[in-house]
Amino acid sequence: MLTHTVFFWLKKDLAPAQRAGFEAALRGLVSIPGAKRALVGRPGKTAARPVVDHSYDFALEIEFASLADHDRYQDHALHTAFLEGQRSKWERVVVYDFEHQP
Repeated sequence: MLTHTVFFWLKKDLAPAQRAGFEAALRGLVSIPGAKRALVGRPGKTAARPVVDHSYDFALEIEFASLADHDRYQDHALHTAFLEGQRSKWERVVVYDFEHQP
């Protein structure tokens, strides 16, 4: 299994409607076939600690049964449209992919 985790830092000057549009588009990615589990969220309201990063605006986590499912997701038209339509709204993106046992 593979988990694909993405953190987004949006541009500070985005209007609330633009942020809402980004979130809606991000949530649309969870409908791409092949995702076993998918989550979208914002930083948790956990206590500040040296090892916790609350600086991002949105996170996406998708679990795939295989690397092939992940690769199909990357090439899916909804993912491509998300990148093309939303890329201008973020200033930074970090991706962590990890393999694990079910």
